[in-house]
Amino acid sequence: MKFGDLTYLFMLWIVPVLILFYIYAFKKKDELIKLFCEDALIGKIMPGVSRNRQKLKALLIVLAVVFIVVALIRPRWGYHWEEVQRMGVDIVVVVDVSTSMLAQDVKPNRLKRAKMEIEDLINILQGDRIGLVAFAGDSFLQCPLSLDYCAFKMFLDYIDTDLIPVKGTAIADAIRKAIDAFDSKKRESKAIILITDGEDHSGDPVKAAEEAKAQGIKIFAIGIGSEGGAPIPEPDGGGFKKDKNGELIMTRLDEATLQKIALTTGGSYVRSITGDMDLEKIYIDGIKKELEARELKSQRRKRFEERFQIFAGIAILILVLESLISEKKKKVEQV
Repeated sequence: MKFGDLTYLFMLWIVPVLILFYIYAFKKKDELIKLFCEDALIGKIMPGVSRNRQKLKALLIVLAVVFIVVALIRPRWGYHWEEVQRMGVDIVVVVDVSTSMLAQDVKPNRLKRAKMEIEDLINILQGDRIGLVAFAGDSFLQCPLSLDYCAFKMFLDYIDTDLIPVKGTAIADAIRKAIDAFDSKKRESKAIILITDGEDHSGDPVKAAEEAKAQGIKIFAIGIGSEGGAPIPEPDGGGFKKDKNGELIMTRLDEATLQKIALTTGGSYVRSITGDMDLEKIYIDGIKKELEARELKSQRRKRFEERFQIFAGIAILILVLESLISEKKKKVEQV
């Protein structure tokens, strides 16, 4: 036997409380009657009243409460097989982990804010598969497409700027790595969310976007960073990065490239200056509206039969029976 909702099990405490209440009530009633009259007069004052019937009615109330609580925890036994289908889209999140993502023009820094926003996205997914690609000068499939959101979050927590030893920001390579993560046999229901400051130092990201379009993939690009740029903190916290001339290295957002990437695939571009990436809007108004959900997983599972109706019915019958039982005996002797 299985149960659907054990949270109501705590209500069984009502049963011993109710029993104690009836014991107290019967005892108190006897005391009050004895104070009012002598034992010899009780039969005349309360003709035909049966204490046994009163106790039976109390017992029925207690039993009804027990059956009501059992009904609330929804006992189940017996089962049938049912086909379960999961509909959704495939989404690969591509995150820039280059050292420029340590810039603090977005608080606490660009990368940490991006991870926080992605976690919020996970909480609103509607049965979609999601994967993760991290990139800097090279790219790496951190988490393949999966319906296991807990595993995805674990991989997301692990990414940092020291994950990939090759420095730089190779957006083109990252897009191609994301393309490889999808099922090439299916052209529909595929999207890439690209989060980066857009400073590409190698490859041709627009050409990579054209390859994505050929595979039926839409790219939703998010440029993170301020207009004027920001210095890059040293990983050890010792000031900011400088070039060979001793000048501060400023990281600036390359919006033009990111816009071209998004438009090439029919996606969209969002600029994030404060760190608010509005991933919820991208997901609901962009990905879910523009991409048709398809069957991602189909499986058979046991579905246990709900049996709470039996216990609820018994409780109702007991309460009806209790209401029909009179406290008086069937025949009262006339004095």
